[in-house]
Amino acid sequence: MSFFKEFKEFAMKGNVMDLAIGVIIGAAFGKIVTSLVNDIVMPLITLVTGNVDFSKRFIILSNKYTEVQDAIDHKIPILYYGAFITNIIDFLIIAFVIFIAVKQLNRLKPKPAPAAVTTRECPYCRTSIHIEATKCPNCTADLK
Repeated sequence: MSFFKEFKEFAMKGNVMDLAIGVIIGAAFGKIVTSLVNDIVMPLITLVTGNVDFSKRFIILSNKYTEVQDAIDHKIPILYYGAFITNIIDFLIIAFVIFIAVKQLNRLKPKPAPAAVTTRECPYCRTSIHIEATKCPNCTADLK
């Protein structure tokens, strides 16, 4: 089988197409959640925490500079911990929504039928035997 034919067969399988669709929907969903965090959740957190704007929270790793632009101009490292906090909240919201979605999908799945009973216990030697057995293969007792 040629390489391209094999690749075409692989790419057209249902799993690959499902994965591609999932990635596209996931990217769109990520934008929605990012907007939710940046435009709704973080302003509410800012209001509750006394107007602390997390997007402007940072630590300049030098005592010489107090302004971000000065630190950037002089190539001083800056820790943007506010952006990190925002991304953590972003992740938690996405994880929570996915958890709820998976939980609901699992609830909608049909419950598996109970497995048919195929064995029983010999009343004499207590070993497991086939349900239709008339004689125990271990103790050779006649079974009714």
